Amino acid sequence: MARDRSMTRGIGRQGLPRWVAAPLWGAVLVSLSASMQPTVGASERAVISTEAPDHLVAEARAPRAVQVPILLVPGWLDTARDLAALRIRLLAAGWPDDHVETITFEDPTGSNRDHAVELARAVDTLLAHAGAGEIDIVAHSMGGLATRWYLRTDSTAPVRRVVFIGSPHRGTLSAHLAWGGGREEMMPESAFLDTLNADPAPLGVEAITVRTLVDTHIVPGESATLPGVSDHVVCCPTHAGLLRDEDVFRILLDFLEDSGR
Repeated sequence: MARDRSMTRGIGRQGLPRWVAAPLWGAVLVSLSASMQPTVGASERAVISTEAPDHLVAEARAPRAVQVPILLVPGWLDTARDLAALRIRLLAAGWPDDHVETITFEDPTGSNRDHAVELARAVDTLLAHAGAGEIDIVAHSMGGLATRWYLRTDSTAPVRRVVFIGSPHRGTLSAHLAWGGGREEMMPESAFLDTLNADPAPLGVEAITVRTLVDTHIVPGESATLPGVSDHVVCCPTHAGLLRDEDVFRILLDFLEDSGR
């Protein structure tokens, strides 16, 4: 499969304030699918654990002979802050601090094409910090589209494996309620997605998709799958809750640590 900036851990600087935008986004999505589990609101998303669960710490792996750095990529409207709990779990599982980085895009609701350029710079920075030759990427939501565009436009991208968590690979109806440059690109059958899905699987890169049965952000849910890529379905975190779910983390860990692939 094909090899699928400044790095910052700050909060997004453009668009509506998160305390306004997140509740609006959640409220409208619930009305879109009332029978499904409600979208997480801003009050829940604001609470991020600063410690890994005890059993994950107890099961932390011994330092590996070869460490592959990991870049965490946020979704639409999100920032590095939304990935904090996942980063903490990876550190507890044995990754060194300088081997797990997150990125906050200059415009969190912007175009995936622009995000891909920022990703390329972030990858180079992480490689330099970690002294490595390749990285793994864990991308949530729309971040998966930026990751795929980056891999599509750079055939020499130094990426080994990618985990796509709740990414709208074939678009989502909830994009009608979004804004920014990413809105049109996430529309089902958009020109951007038509181009991206001409070669759906990131060639030269090992990948898996992970999704939840009650995702009110990715509609229909099957849009979070990719042809030829192993798909993992969990029950039943929310779209944002995927980043904190223990089953999701174990799937991610097993995939990234499997030296036999």
